[in-house]
Amino acid sequence: MKPPGLVIFDCDGVLVDSEPIACRVLAGLLTELGYPMTADGCRDRFTGISIPTLVADVEGDWGRPLPADFETRLRDRDREVFARELQPIPGIEGALKAITAPVCVASSGTEEKIRHSLTVTGLIGYFEPHIFSARAVPRGKPAPDLFLHAARAMGTAPADCLVVEDSVAGITAARAAAMAVLGFAGGGHCGPGYAQCLRAAGAPVVFDDMARLPDLVTSP
Repeated sequence: MKPPGLVIFDCDGVLVDSEPIACRVLAGLLTELGYPMTADGCRDRFTGISIPTLVADVEGDWGRPLPADFETRLRDRDREVFARELQPIPGIEGALKAITAPVCVASSGTEEKIRHSLTVTGLIGYFEPHIFSARAVPRGKPAPDLFLHAARAMGTAPADCLVVEDSVAGITAARAAAMAVLGFAGGGHCGPGYAQCLRAAGAPVVFDDMARLPDLVTSP
């Protein structure tokens, strides 16, 4: 396989180690509202999907609507805790410095959240202005829409793109977009068996050390 013309990064769990924090905050809010959840349960059910998809899932299971301000409350809590606790994935900055191909971010979060996470962790300069949110497309992951949107915006054919993802939904979306994909299993939310889940979703290579990424991009 030739080196990619574009490397598309997911944000949460690939660039920033946000998933353990986000799952803890989400579980706390859902439990307060009367829908008991644990952080592990949120990780297993909601990693990699957009908030509208999450809301539809919860409401369908619960049989009642979440409050109209649910997303605003969740976003505000995330922002507050991320500002105190969020860290970049270990080794990601060195990997980004070594990658010579164009890069962008394509994430299920809102553009505001993506920018905040990258700014807090000092990574924004590697991607600005090439930041793409699932809110710009009709369907979020596991549909391919977001990755195809990012490729079009960056002027790159899907066959020339390489996606770096940490979730089953993201791997599925990349495969549906006919893009090469690497699975990353080195985030704080990736416990035993996580790498096998990414392989089962269709990632031919799964790695857990960002120091490996430049070589994998050169020879995926």
